[in-house]
Amino acid sequence: MYTCRPAQSEDYQTICTFVETEDELYFMFPSGKFPLQAGQLEQNAKNRWCPTIVEDESGIAGYANFYGYEEGKQCHLGNVIVAPAHRGQGAAAFLIRTMITKASAELNVPRLLLVCHSTNPRALLFYDKLGFKPFALSKKLNFRGEAIVGISMEKLLEQP
Repeated sequence: MYTCRPAQSEDYQTICTFVETEDELYFMFPSGKFPLQAGQLEQNAKNRWCPTIVEDESGIAGYANFYGYEEGKQCHLGNVIVAPAHRGQGAAAFLIRTMITKASAELNVPRLLLVCHSTNPRALLFYDKLGFKPFALSKKLNFRGEAIVGISMEKLLEQP
C-alpha cells in the first residue's frame, strides 16, 4: 500500500540513489549533473511546487514535483523518478495520480503538462495510459549532445 507525503530534506539522499544511469538522470532532471547529489536535487526543489514522496512500509518508492506554475492556467510535472525495486509495482501510477489530484485541488489548474523524451518509450506509454496526450515536439540535446525529441504532453484536469 502506497502513501504520499511532502518531501523533506533528509529524503533527497535516498532519491538520488534511484538514478542509475546518465540517461535516467536526463529523463528525470535534464539540467542535473551525474551522479546526482542530494544538494543539487534539494536546491532544485526550492524552486518547485509540491515536492512529493511516495512510500510504502519499505521506505521511499518515488518522487515528483511541479514547475512552471501559472495560476489558474497550468503547471508542469517534473523530476519524476521511481526506485528501481518499485518499478512496475504501481508506485509510479500512485504517484502520478496523486500529482494530478494536487495540480487540480491544490494548485487549481485545469491543465497539467509534462515533457517526455522520445528515447524513453516506457514512460511515453505509461503517461498515455494515464490520459496524457502529445501536443508538441521540440528538439533537445541529451547529456552526450545528441539530438532527441522532447514530446510535450498534456492532461486536462477536472476542477474541484
